[in-house]
Amino acid sequence: MSRRLPEERPTEPPTGYKIAHPVLSRDGTRVGFVGVSLGAALPYGVLDEAACVYGRRHRAPHRRCDCGFHCVHARQDAEALLSTADHRRAALLEVSVLGYYIRFERGFRYARQRVRTMTSGPCACGAAGVVLADAGWGRPGWCALESACARCAGARRALAPAAFERLAGEGLKVRNLPVAMTPAYDVPELVAEAALLQARLDWFQTQLARIRRGPGG
Repeated sequence: MSRRLPEERPTEPPTGYKIAHPVLSRDGTRVGFVGVSLGAALPYGVLDEAACVYGRRHRAPHRRCDCGFHCVHARQDAEALLSTADHRRAALLEVSVLGYYIRFERGFRYARQRVRTMTSGPCACGAAGVVLADAGWGRPGWCALESACARCAGARRALAPAAFERLAGEGLKVRNLPVAMTPAYDVPELVAEAALLQARLDWFQTQLARIRRGPGG
């Protein structure tokens, strides 16, 4: 006999964290998100219900399938995913886990969710992001967005955070991560850095002189 797992009856929805790319509909009237792994082809709304990505007729999440929404318990685990090259431009989501769910050691797989907050990072140039601009890719009918400063956004299609919140509804809050501070150096460290740069410059000048003299120089 297979042992039946205990059922949980929480007094309030559990909280989870995940990463995703914000998206804007082609007609500019709706916003949502696309995931970064399983189900990345199916945009979902701020309040939405999961469906089996394989087209099976069972309700998600099914114990014999890996369908359903996914999230992790710890914020730092979701933030760690933003360090990989493929996910640098994604946003961090804080979600409420709704409906039926399956608990795992590091997270949940579940039927419904509400995205409570979206936290986007700085612009690709390192400046603070002020808008969500066209990222240059998308899904059929949807345009992916990324955090951008005013200069880098340029003439690209873009939404202010407040406009994204308004289109999303359901009380979604959009936040921006603060730009990382440049590490402070004391005088000895600055002297060492200057000496290293001078040594590199001397080496390049030596190589340049050899090239100018030619093979017989």
